[in-house]
Amino acid sequence: MESPLNTQKDYDEYVKQKSPNSPILKNCFNAFWIGGLICSIGQVIQDFCLYQGIDKELSGTIVSIILIAISAILTGLNIFNKIGKIAGAGSLIPITGFANSIVAPSIEYKSEGYVMGVGAKMFTVAGPVLVYGICTAIVVGLIYLLFNVPATLV
Repeated sequence: MESPLNTQKDYDEYVKQKSPNSPILKNCFNAFWIGGLICSIGQVIQDFCLYQGIDKELSGTIVSIILIAISAILTGLNIFNKIGKIAGAGSLIPITGFANSIVAPSIEYKSEGYVMGVGAKMFTVAGPVLVYGICTAIVVGLIYLLFNVPATLV
């Protein structure tokens, strides 16, 4: 019995038929406005903190904590995933995407237990980001230290 996909050309045509074209312009627009909305919410929170007399550095920390908490709650309620389907990278680039990448595996693997499920799988997506981010920070710090030695140490 011969397969209907005899050649690479037949296979390529079959894949082209079955794969829908993605609406790139629509996806870019949704990522732009939803990502912008998330950042605008963060800006409103920071402006409110500054209005309350909190210094700028602490305001930034408060904004990060609130956006992470909102993202974690929305992930737990399965709302963030629906936003992500519409927004794409627009919801993943801000800090909310990082929070989602930790909370979602925790929820998914909870049935395997708290140690081997939640604890082991929590950083499946975020782990490499943390490892390479920390390693890069160490390398950059060492390079900075080597080339910016104070004159008193020389």
